[in-house]
Amino acid sequence: MCPWRFTLSKFIEDSAAAQRSRPRWFAWVLVLVGLAGVALLAYWFAAAGVTKNTRAGRPPAAVAVATVALADMPETVSAIGTVVPLDTATVQSQVSGNVTAILFKEGQLVAQGQPIVQIDQRPYALSLQQAQGTLARDQASLAMARLDLKRYEMLAAQDSIARQTMEDERATVAQLEGTVATDRAAVGTARLNLQYATIKAPFAGRIGLKQVFVGNYVTPSTTGGVATVTRIDPIDVEFSLPQAMLGDVQRKAGTGAGLPVTVLDQDNKTVLAHGIFATFDNQINTGTGTVMAKARVGNAPVGGKDSKATMALFPNQFVNVSMLVDTLRQVPIVPVSALRHGAQGDFAFVVQPDKTVKIAIVRLGPSDGTNTAILSGLQKGQVVVSEGADGLDEGSVVRLPGDKGGAGGAKRNQGGAGGQ
Repeated sequence: MCPWRFTLSKFIEDSAAAQRSRPRWFAWVLVLVGLAGVALLAYWFAAAGVTKNTRAGRPPAAVAVATVALADMPETVSAIGTVVPLDTATVQSQVSGNVTAILFKEGQLVAQGQPIVQIDQRPYALSLQQAQGTLARDQASLAMARLDLKRYEMLAAQDSIARQTMEDERATVAQLEGTVATDRAAVGTARLNLQYATIKAPFAGRIGLKQVFVGNYVTPSTTGGVATVTRIDPIDVEFSLPQAMLGDVQRKAGTGAGLPVTVLDQDNKTVLAHGIFATFDNQINTGTGTVMAKARVGNAPVGGKDSKATMALFPNQFVNVSMLVDTLRQVPIVPVSALRHGAQGDFAFVVQPDKTVKIAIVRLGPSDGTNTAILSGLQKGQVVVSEGADGLDEGSVVRLPGDKGGAGGAKRNQGGAGGQ
């Protein structure tokens, strides 16, 4: 046997013998020592986490702050709306005939009563002349009958003719008077048909694409009419509001002041028009829990009266609507970036005099996108962390802008609710 194998075997036997002779309590001592070491390490890491800004050697967190200020905050409601014209008419021909002229340009602005399509007038002019001739003939017959009646009445007074002859002449006069009245109505109908041969715009607005062409034969039942006219100024915007807002809006609108409405483009950046709230629908949509509302806004065209005229709002256009419901007067406001949300609700970090932070639970009010009104939880003059709040806890030490060693830290929020 090799010497080194003998030595290894001897070492293993001696170790086993030593373990058999070692007391069992020694193993328990080793286990307890190991547990104590783990506990000490856990405590050390926990203490380092609690005092990470001091014991761990890390500097205080650099933050930007803003001072709580008092200001007026508008309470608005926003919704997606659809532009709806007040009137849209499919212009139909009221007489039949061949189209002789198209008197409009597609897309142009037209005035009420402006001719847009001309139908051949000759048949209706001849009908008018015929009716006028019939009226003249019957008027002459009526005049002669009235003269005869006067003579018969004189002879009857002298008892020179039979009374029946006078009564017959009276009946003849009455019949001719009825005939003349019918002839006058026929003349009026013929004159009206002659006017209908020139199709006119029913109201001021913008005309669409033409549906007929010169030479087409149109009738009152022509599908699609001759053109479509849409009233564009003023114009309505329809939008849905939550039923929870119904009471507030009705209370404000009931004062007669009229709630201002702002219409913006789809990007919600460019203001297209201003108007006032008009009315609610008469029922709530049970499927969505909303009620349809309508606002009326001005939409005056720009660029002339032809097809090049433009307007801010176009019928059936999708827009964003913002309606001012109320204004909160002199309430605390803070930048939106100063507000955070956690398990306890909405809160903000308030900077204490010793440059530690304290969590303040707040109740939020309306917001304008930059600042938010605080209904409770903050007071005027308090300083809140507006940037750099990630990683802060209750009692964390912070470094404010301008403090020594603050180079490279976050800049103070100048655009908030009054940066300190």
